[in-house]
Amino acid sequence: MANRYLSTGLPELDQIIGGVLAGDNIVWQVEEIENFYPFVTPYYQKALERGKTLVYFRFAGHPPLIPSDERVRVYELHPGDGFEVFLSQVHDVIERSGRGAYYVFDCLSDLVADWYSDQMLANFFMLTCPYLYDLETVTYFPLIANSHSFYATSPITETTQIFISVYHNRGNYYLRPMKALHRYSATMYMLHVWKDSRFKPVSQSVVISEILAAAPRPQLQSGGVHLDLWNRTFAEAKLAYQKSQKGLTSDGAIAEYFYRLLRMAISRDRRMLELCEKYLTLGDILEIGERIIGTGLIGGKSVGMLLSRAILKKADSRWNEILEKHDSFFVASDVFYTYLVKNGCWWGRESIQNQEIFLKGASEIRRQILRGSFPDYLLKQFSDMLDYFGQSPIIVRSSSLLEDSFGHAFAGKYESVFCANQGPEGQRLEDFLSAIRAIYASTMSENALQYRARHDLLRQDEQMALLVQRVSGSMRGNLFYPQLAGVGFSYNPYAWHEAIDPNAGVLRLVFGLGTRAVERSDDDYTRLLALNAPNRLPGEGASDYKRYSQKKVDVLDLAANLLLSNNLAEVVKLSRDPDFELFASRDPQIERLAREKGLKEVFSWTLDFAGVISDTGFVSDMQAMLKTLHQAYQYPVDVEFTANLLDTFRINLVQCRPFQVQEGRAIEALPSTIDRSALVLSTEGAVIGRSRICTVDRLIYVEPSRYAELSEQKRYAVARLIGDISRLEMAEGADTVMLIGPGRWGTTLPQLGVPVSFAEINRVSILCEVVAMRDGLVPDVSLGTHFFNDLVETDMLYLALFPGQSGNHLNDRFFAHSNNAISRLLPGIGEELSRVCIVIDITGSLNHPPIRLHADALEQKAVCYLAQSNGSPDKSYD
Repeated sequence: MANRYLSTGLPELDQIIGGVLAGDNIVWQVEEIENFYPFVTPYYQKALERGKTLVYFRFAGHPPLIPSDERVRVYELHPGDGFEVFLSQVHDVIERSGRGAYYVFDCLSDLVADWYSDQMLANFFMLTCPYLYDLETVTYFPLIANSHSFYATSPITETTQIFISVYHNRGNYYLRPMKALHRYSATMYMLHVWKDSRFKPVSQSVVISEILAAAPRPQLQSGGVHLDLWNRTFAEAKLAYQKSQKGLTSDGAIAEYFYRLLRMAISRDRRMLELCEKYLTLGDILEIGERIIGTGLIGGKSVGMLLSRAILKKADSRWNEILEKHDSFFVASDVFYTYLVKNGCWWGRESIQNQEIFLKGASEIRRQILRGSFPDYLLKQFSDMLDYFGQSPIIVRSSSLLEDSFGHAFAGKYESVFCANQGPEGQRLEDFLSAIRAIYASTMSENALQYRARHDLLRQDEQMALLVQRVSGSMRGNLFYPQLAGVGFSYNPYAWHEAIDPNAGVLRLVFGLGTRAVERSDDDYTRLLALNAPNRLPGEGASDYKRYSQKKVDVLDLAANLLLSNNLAEVVKLSRDPDFELFASRDPQIERLAREKGLKEVFSWTLDFAGVISDTGFVSDMQAMLKTLHQAYQYPVDVEFTANLLDTFRINLVQCRPFQVQEGRAIEALPSTIDRSALVLSTEGAVIGRSRICTVDRLIYVEPSRYAELSEQKRYAVARLIGDISRLEMAEGADTVMLIGPGRWGTTLPQLGVPVSFAEINRVSILCEVVAMRDGLVPDVSLGTHFFNDLVETDMLYLALFPGQSGNHLNDRFFAHSNNAISRLLPGIGEELSRVCIVIDITGSLNHPPIRLHADALEQKAVCYLAQSNGSPDKSYD
């Protein structure tokens, strides 16, 4: 229990560290000794005020830490006399001073100048600290940051009771306790700003990353005695780079190191290397190297994030102020292979290279990976990294070698795991290790393996690196989230109005964590925002928007240590965000009705982002960002981002990859007249994908009313049945499958649609969602979700059909009277499922007229109809 008579002299600092205990050794890590004076002064003044014995060991070359005062016992020592002499003198003074004294040491870093060894500095501390602890003293030790190796910092951190890092930035002092033995609070390990004599926790990721990124990079040590080739190469490159800054190294030598490190740590993909050579420098790679754990490549997702930031900053210096600084770490790809070998998973994983049996045994290998352990040297580096992040939430993201490359996005195929990063150090480390295991295990998931098989990648080297990022946002109460998040595309494949320019780009925007923008898991909605016409809403306009606006928010609940989806009203109540009016608008009609009924509390807000659009530069900044990246890549791009308001919106660009979209081209006009009886369906809703005119060879239709009558278990059975049908072989030359069904394809909730995985329907060519699942549920255009990226990569056309709306029609009579081929194709499935799932197999029928699809993405119109053998509409078939 903290002794109320022991103090740092700063009462609020005492509260932050859980009080000062008898025996506490307090190490202050500062960037320069001048930053120690503001903290040591109130400490010694409080000691003298309370009549404590105050001892000052004076041995360094810097100015005195305590001014001359007869009440202070000053002992001048000379480290140059030798380690043993110095240690003996210090211990003699401690013994004579007795129990309960206060101590101040000069800067410990100065001892290395005389002893030439970080290990000897550590030895001195490990011999002195326990002695002071036993005598129930309180002692201050200053230490210069980034001046010592692992051999000093690790023993000092392990031995001391309290370790505090101090930063000085833009006139303010910031401190962060890195260790407080036997003490814990929910904010203890957060960064705190000391301003106006008050200490306040800093919860905004924008500020935290700026402060920590401006400080010298942390050194992650493996504990090995000798430098291996990896570390030697980085060390030699760093030395050459430092010499080049002074004009002492040739450009040729710098170029040689640049290309060597580029292939060692960044990428070996030809197209990505070309971009990296153009926009990255040797200095950039050396900075990246200081944040790499292990050896190998940092993976596609990491490269995309770093490269896109470099492109923007090279294009315009203003991006230095707009972008939230990143301070990410990279677990390199060789760690993955080391983990597999250490845990006996290697040979089982090798079997996936066989196209015939690649799924066999995958689930067992996945379980084995989830049970694995890590070498001690990696655990040490992971722990050091978590010490750097303190209690800031982090996200561990997959970053495989093939991921986010030209041609292969792997969107949603591998896991990414949020860590709220709360609780004691041991719990935070175990949560982090569990996140790594989950991502490693996801490489053996059916979705990932099916994707690799479909793209002929089973034999490709697919190591898994990891990107560890600080979660962007702020703490509001117990909740942590960004104010804006989403995905953006430099090319808009869904131009829902003639005023929309596809080349201006589009955003899928949410309030809160971006998981809601990329996953398709519930009945909520997001905000689609065309960047050249941000107020132009999809659908029927503003009257529908309140109904189809976002109602739930994804947040990290720091008290529960979990990622949660909460109702918007609850999040607003708990957060009390003063800027909320930028993101939402009140509904005067609801408030008037509430007053008339005598209701005191009513939530009338609708998330429309009107203030963001009209009162900030966010839209123009995002349009400029996407245009710049598109031009640099010479290809459409897909980004993930967050944004938080300080003086202006600070945008955190967390991901960038090539967008595998085929840009819209004009096709011949839709047929002018089609007999109603020959029309299978028509839509003037969302038409997303490449415009096309084609013949449908197999049509699969899930009958909405019958599907709605099924139990949840039977709905899952329908999903599996759809997968079986879509994988069936067809007649030679036939390859176009059209899938029509109620609600949302690919949802995880069967009450919202058919819960198929994309791996089950990846052979489908045309996917149609019918608004017939339940009242009020409409297809939320999946633009930006992982599901949508799968559609794009497979060139699958997406249609949304709204029965009852103008220009929308579904011919129920056609399906009711058509010959259902499902029993022939899959004998023994049962009458109930065969009534729900209707398969029209045109190629297997001798007398069925052809079915033609004419879809125009530019006009946002599509028709599917029965045709004559020459392709023109059949006006007589019924």
